Amino acid sequence: MVDPPLRDGAVVIKGGRVLEVGPADKIRRRYPQNKMTPLAGQAILPGMINAHAHLELSHVEAEDLPHDSFVKWVRGLRAMLRSDVVDPARSALKGVWQSIVYGVTHIGDISRSCRETRGLLRHGPARITSFGEALGLAKLRPNFEESLPGALDDSFQNQRLRIGLSPHSPYTVDLAGYRQCLVLARKLCLPLATHLAEVPEEREFLMNQTGPLRKMWDKFGLWADPVETFKGSPIAMAKAIGLLDYPTLLAHVNDCTEEELGWLKDGKASVVYCPRTHAYFNRPPHSWRRMMELGINVAVGTDSRASSPTLNLVDDLRLLHQQSPDVPVERIWHMATINGARALECDGGQIAYGEPADLVSFDIQSDDPLTEILENNLIPNGVWVGGKLILPQSLQ
Repeated sequence: MVDPPLRDGAVVIKGGRVLEVGPADKIRRRYPQNKMTPLAGQAILPGMINAHAHLELSHVEAEDLPHDSFVKWVRGLRAMLRSDVVDPARSALKGVWQSIVYGVTHIGDISRSCRETRGLLRHGPARITSFGEALGLAKLRPNFEESLPGALDDSFQNQRLRIGLSPHSPYTVDLAGYRQCLVLARKLCLPLATHLAEVPEEREFLMNQTGPLRKMWDKFGLWADPVETFKGSPIAMAKAIGLLDYPTLLAHVNDCTEEELGWLKDGKASVVYCPRTHAYFNRPPHSWRRMMELGINVAVGTDSRASSPTLNLVDDLRLLHQQSPDVPVERIWHMATINGARALECDGGQIAYGEPADLVSFDIQSDDPLTEILENNLIPNGVWVGGKLILPQSLQ
């Protein structure tokens, strides 16, 4: 973001990064030879950062899945994917373009098929932090070890794509797997992400290996003892093994006590809240406001098309604004820009010297563009990544 907002401003771009920001008349005098792209009547914002998405599921329609319970949804999604003949890489690229159209220029993507997706996304229009997913416990524990080499493969890494690691969740990865992923992330200086405290049933499963999540494993015929338990909540587990002392990206954190919020406050982890997915499952109110009051970094994500109608990140911001109109709109926008950059440990999220020239423009009518965008069904009319115009070509 530009703070404070600059009226009649201009951005100078060199080498894909912001060289200078200032009043347009001053910029014209300083750079008379530069090509100028006039954007009268438009607001220029930083490209948005979707900190948590599953791009491989961009072909799925959420309305086709049961969602009166999380376990039913997982079972329905698993059955759907087992019968799919969709190329995960093509589906992921489809999701990138769906995101670009709505002004998202950087995506934190959880990828189970990262060997396939990374080869395509490294040449795509957006920046990607590709968290290679590792999962498997009980009878599927060998799958965890088999997934690690692909998750850690950095051969596709370039300026548009960097790799990260994601142990999936406490109900699909055992404690030894989590510890192993944390050691690897520290050793290789990798971004680390996990789903945590997504549903209350995680506590029972982690502590006693009972409840709906255990029944799901039994239903699949994939349970086998022994699997290590932890006598505490998922957040307590994360604290105990050191996940909160690392800048881990924690997706969801829907089930959280005040004591656990204190642990998050004292740690280095970020939380990514996915508002429309939260609403899709009709979950109790999220603690995102309380988290931000405590100084916890809270970013925003869309999750996947399996639980959200679109990958329009602004619609998630709109839902937050509708539900909490007393929260300053600047703070809501920060969740999709500055906070997202911090959660992914990446550059961007603001229009400032040295930052990537990832920009989005909206046609606006008022003196309060941030509110106008949230309260109207506006979509961007220009998207730039690294100073290169991606959409629409007519602006060139």
